[in-house]
Amino acid sequence: MQPDLTAKEVDYISDLMSLEESVSKKARYYSQTLTDPKISKKMKETADKHAKRFESLLSLLG
Repeated sequence: MQPDLTAKEVDYISDLMSLEESVSKKARYYSQTLTDPKISKKMKETADKHAKRFESLLSLLG
């Protein structure tokens, strides 16, 4: 059962989704372009975490 969200809450969730998506995309890009394997791995992990948060927020709206 989905919670009843106010328009303001939906706006907040949408804003958070935009931020999470942006961070995920940037971290994924950095993970592919960095030459240091340790830092590249950390960036991939960061991208995965933010992508997961994005999906969690999306599930609140759907």
